[in-house]
Amino acid sequence: MTLISSPTCKMESTTGLSAQGLKPTGTVHWNLQTPDLVSAAIRNGEGELADMGPFVAVTTPHTGRSPNDKFVVRESSSENDVDWGDVNRPISEAHFNALHADVKAYLDERPNLYIEDLYCGADPKYRLSVRYVTPNAWHASFVRNMFIRPELAELAAFAPNFTVLHAPDLKADPEKHGTRTGTFILLNLAKRTILIGGTRYAGEMKKAMFTVMNYLMPKQGVLSMHCSANMGADGETALFFGLSGTGKTALSADPERGLIGDDEHGWSDEGIFNFEGGCYAKVINLSEEQEPDIYATTQMFGTVLENVVLEPATKKVDFPNDSITENTRASYPLHYIRNYVPSGRGGHPKNVIFLTADAFGVLPPISRLTPEQAMYYFLSGYTAKVAGTESGVTEPKATFSACFGAVFLVWHPTRYAELLGELLEKHGSRVWLVSTGWSGGPYGVGSRMKLSHTRAMVRAALAGELDRIETRTDPFFGLHIPTSVSGVPAEVLDPRGTWSDKAAYDAQAKRLAKMFSENIQRFGDQVSEVIRAAGPQAG
Repeated sequence: MTLISSPTCKMESTTGLSAQGLKPTGTVHWNLQTPDLVSAAIRNGEGELADMGPFVAVTTPHTGRSPNDKFVVRESSSENDVDWGDVNRPISEAHFNALHADVKAYLDERPNLYIEDLYCGADPKYRLSVRYVTPNAWHASFVRNMFIRPELAELAAFAPNFTVLHAPDLKADPEKHGTRTGTFILLNLAKRTILIGGTRYAGEMKKAMFTVMNYLMPKQGVLSMHCSANMGADGETALFFGLSGTGKTALSADPERGLIGDDEHGWSDEGIFNFEGGCYAKVINLSEEQEPDIYATTQMFGTVLENVVLEPATKKVDFPNDSITENTRASYPLHYIRNYVPSGRGGHPKNVIFLTADAFGVLPPISRLTPEQAMYYFLSGYTAKVAGTESGVTEPKATFSACFGAVFLVWHPTRYAELLGELLEKHGSRVWLVSTGWSGGPYGVGSRMKLSHTRAMVRAALAGELDRIETRTDPFFGLHIPTSVSGVPAEVLDPRGTWSDKAAYDAQAKRLAKMFSENIQRFGDQVSEVIRAAGPQAG
């Protein structure tokens, strides 16, 4: 075994790989910096460089997450906590142990192993020390972008309290390992170990740790959230909830505000803190004009681009090209955004925004929620699942995802909703529902809401301008819609008015209202009648 580290600073932790049960026979690269990782990835033939220096990897056949291949080990210490079902599929300790042994054997035999010791959680009181072990330099570069990098002086004494073993080209044997297919994402909460394999899609490495935080944080009274967060010049913090493709990254990367983080946060008694140290933005149809800050990151060395297509002659990224997938991605460190918040922390949010890409085209572009409505729409988590984000999804599809991130939850959704309700009441946060979806008709007929209009509405809400604006109540959803917003045409604010066929709108609105009502029923008596009554009435 050969060890590679910096000649001027000890990069190898004194807590070596024996803690992971590994006995590698190849070269072990400890905590390499981005230039060395990118050089190694090119040398290893793992991808190529685009114009301006970003590294480009292709992860086919997996170009999105594989949620049906994620399992949680059923063991005594967490068994009674986990909300078992389609999201948290159980797998036995015996099957985990068998696959764990095969993953370790696979990693031991690789010619190169790349170790990255990183933090998950910007607040030292709650953060995890995570060790990633992967045979691919570009995957190591990805996690360096996505998580918080310790100071170099901290690496020698780094002691991981969670481990991710990454075996992208190892296929599981369903009969032997208890998996569904050759792809696997296994979480063992007792052993604090994650196994990932059978897929090169890097998003699995990030979201698996988010799932872990969704388990551990509520045990400490912290709300874990699938949201972005930013901060105004006066220190006022705002949260943006929403699934992939709803605009979390684009709206939080506002040049007029400081970016705390774009995807995963905790809300503690002290305020908001980012779980990560980077961003993972969708870049399909990205333009410099519409999203200049995110576009700029795609022109920087160190950014990792997944599944984008390059123009053969110039090696420039062809952003509209979806021939590989619509789920093209850019991974970059938070500090690549000009107005980032170095601490990754903020105060208690004054405003909370729920984002939805309404494929039915009937929800208003912005509305103020009562406390009861806030709980209802948080538990509903309605949006349109964007094409390519998950395997098998080829076009936008209406979906309900509790807490705007059901596939990452471990406890029952009501556990997170209760925490949110307590925090909203305690800190007096205002809650808004913002649709970034379709107007003038459903998907395929209407047009997508203009980002410039959404930005204007969100900025008005955060500035408190809408507190003084008269509202009207939507007859189908009971939502309180501002009658005017500076910089936004009045007709845009009335979704029914944008449809040429008003009867078709009414039918579509009733259809969606019924879907909401049917969805909330699945929570049974765990949702109070007061909260149920705050939702749309099917009529």
